Amino acid sequence: MEHALDAVTPARLVGLVGDLVRIPSVTGTPAESDAQHDMARRMDAMGLETDLWPLDLPALTSDPAFPGMEAPRSEGWGLVGACGDGDGPTLVLNGHIDVVPTGDASVWTRKPFSGTALADRVVGRGTCDMKGGLACQLLAAAVLQEAGVDLHGRLLLQSVVGEEDGGLGTFATLARGHRGDLAVVCEPTSLALVPACAGALTFRLRVVGLAAHASVRDRGVDAMDKYVLVHQALRRLEASRNISAHPLMTRYAIPYPLSVGTVRAGDWPSSVPDLLLAEGRIGVALGEDPADARRALEDCLAEVSAEDPWLAKHPVTVDWYGGQFAPGELPQESRLLEVVASAHATVVGAAPQVYGVPYGSDLRLLTAGGVPTVQYGPGDVNAAHAPDEFVPIDELVTVTRTLVLLAATVLAGRS
Repeated sequence: MEHALDAVTPARLVGLVGDLVRIPSVTGTPAESDAQHDMARRMDAMGLETDLWPLDLPALTSDPAFPGMEAPRSEGWGLVGACGDGDGPTLVLNGHIDVVPTGDASVWTRKPFSGTALADRVVGRGTCDMKGGLACQLLAAAVLQEAGVDLHGRLLLQSVVGEEDGGLGTFATLARGHRGDLAVVCEPTSLALVPACAGALTFRLRVVGLAAHASVRDRGVDAMDKYVLVHQALRRLEASRNISAHPLMTRYAIPYPLSVGTVRAGDWPSSVPDLLLAEGRIGVALGEDPADARRALEDCLAEVSAEDPWLAKHPVTVDWYGGQFAPGELPQESRLLEVVASAHATVVGAAPQVYGVPYGSDLRLLTAGGVPTVQYGPGDVNAAHAPDEFVPIDELVTVTRTLVLLAATVLAGRS
């Protein structure tokens, strides 16, 4: 075991993260598929049993339980590498290969897909969310293989696509039958242990006005004015939904945010806008049925519409589309939290923090599929999706060594 831990070096991790980042695997793009095939070649070279398959998009998206999708795509690939025997439990290490777009590249100090290594970090889109975590999982499996550690159980590496816009890849991987007895998703947690994640539902609002020439705007009904009423009502709804929070979520001022991210209105500068479209997301509380969260928003819209004479005749409508993230939580009876915490403490000499997170992840798909799951990974979520996204090198090393010890504890009977 010492040989495996010693083989986890900063140089190996920095090189691996850089290689993964240099494939610009934005969700739904051809490069996402390129990245999956690159991962498959790496798994093959490690001697893993590799299952690489094209996703049946029509069948998956028509499934009533499909978790939603926002980015257009014509293909997707599933990938699982496995090692060990079938005499013991199965440990799943799950991570997504897709990343979000770079945004304005001019505000980056390094090229977004360079995977630049600095003294204490690796910079690039996806380093934090979550190719750093994928690199940890891949190297953990590699050093276990190299050291000849006997795994009396199965270790599954799940590299998935489409996590950023709903969870297509993990949904497809579970549907193919790749499941386990426990799982770790190496999303960025700054080395904290995360046994629960809130949900998030994407929506689109339609607010109707009445067009008129701008010189006689009082003859029309400005859809933006009506939206202001709606926005104020949404803020009140958010406040009411955050009066009390689950104990795992008390570190956040707003555990379950309700946010509008895009607003589009009008079609001509000198016309009163007669239509406004607003898109956003509503947080779903731990333990809450997503249908109840949808109903709360719909009731809010019905109430604000009833209070305004114009909206009473032209009520605001809502369309639920794109990613539909239910909340997820590790079952209380599971010992997974204790086992991962013990491995982490052995590596760093202190227990990890434990808390929930206010965003959706594939944890909820795995737990819903009967696989007890925690999130534990390198990087600060505040760096994810941001310019100069980065992952600390020391956290890469800590997470990889923790995963090696976890696999040894769970699959090799090491106590």
